[in-house]
Amino acid sequence: MSLSRFGGPLGVTFGALAAAAACGSTALTDATDTTTASTSTALPAAFAHYGSMVQVSVEGDQVVLRANGVPDHKSPYFEPTDPRFEAYDGPNPRYMRAPGSTIVEQRFVFRIPLHPKVATAHAPTPLGPIGIAVNGVPLFNQYNGQNRPLSGEIDSFDQYNGHPAPTGEYHYHAEPLWLTRNNGSSALVGFLLDGFPVYGPVENGRRVTNVDLDVLHGHTGATADYPGGIYHYHITDADPYINGAGFAGTAGTVAR
Repeated sequence: MSLSRFGGPLGVTFGALAAAAACGSTALTDATDTTTASTSTALPAAFAHYGSMVQVSVEGDQVVLRANGVPDHKSPYFEPTDPRFEAYDGPNPRYMRAPGSTIVEQRFVFRIPLHPKVATAHAPTPLGPIGIAVNGVPLFNQYNGQNRPLSGEIDSFDQYNGHPAPTGEYHYHAEPLWLTRNNGSSALVGFLLDGFPVYGPVENGRRVTNVDLDVLHGHTGATADYPGGIYHYHITDADPYINGAGFAGTAGTVAR
């Protein structure tokens, strides 16, 4: 399934990546760890991208991020009387607000590795939060609540590519357009639970596609935040959008 929120087609291209996601171990062609082992307890500079809505700290060998999951942008999923309410004005003619869904404040505590390492085996991502964007909104994988492709659910995404779960938990399955519009399409979007960063859909001046990435939807190389190189994920316009067949590293935890 491909996804373009600016008038492009919404079609199905769900294939090998989805099949690989069912495996607990996946061979990588590009997930080599070029970072230098470190015992430093200093918070990496990349975490400065998190706004005031996210509390960031270091506890032992983990980075701890606390957030309420409420987006810093407007949405049709706020109550109409809420000043943050904004009627849908995106390009999807099939948009339909998920019935009865409203954004509800949460209490998230993400604990991710301070010094992430590429693992030998790659566990599939779970349903629910797999990472946290720089505005404190959870990142979800490429499946809906029934563990199926997002084919129909895409039409419930608001103009910034987010929507709430039945519990009111707002999240992004795909490119968080509020962030990429305001911070740039090559900027840091957030981190997954394994501690590796997620970047937008542009790298070195060109839009990244799935064929540029390994089966986990990432590759190793220098970034603005990690000039010495690091494994990192990229958001793309087509399924699986954020992550492919699992975590490159060992996932931390998220508690509510």
